[in-house]
Amino acid sequence: MTLMLLLPWPPSVNTYWRHCRGRHYIGAAGRVFRAAVKQAVKERGLEGRMAGALSVHVYAHPPDQRRRDLDNLLKAPLDALQSAGVYEDDSQITLLSIGRGETRPKGQLFVHITQTTETTQTTETTCN
Repeated sequence: MTLMLLLPWPPSVNTYWRHCRGRHYIGAAGRVFRAAVKQAVKERGLEGRMAGALSVHVYAHPPDQRRRDLDNLLKAPLDALQSAGVYEDDSQITLLSIGRGETRPKGQLFVHITQTTETTQTTETTCN
């Protein structure tokens, strides 16, 4: 099974998650983003949970030319996809990649998720 989605640009991790009095919760920007992801999943009829090992590729099209760390973009969309029911838990992801695309107004994420048969891939390396 393969799933492809076009998602809105995610909020920063600092605005997605909020902290108050030792509690962690999803802030207003995070709730808006989660709702948009859930709607995108529902419109495509993709609410069923993908089982087993998953390969996830994210292509980030930023809203402008500002410098951004790609690795900081992943938490919000992966959390929102889990919340939307695409998969049970992000521990199912055995391969995760992200690439930067051209800028687009408002920014977008293209997400490609594939069920894989392999649970992990190991490589042996030697450091001298």
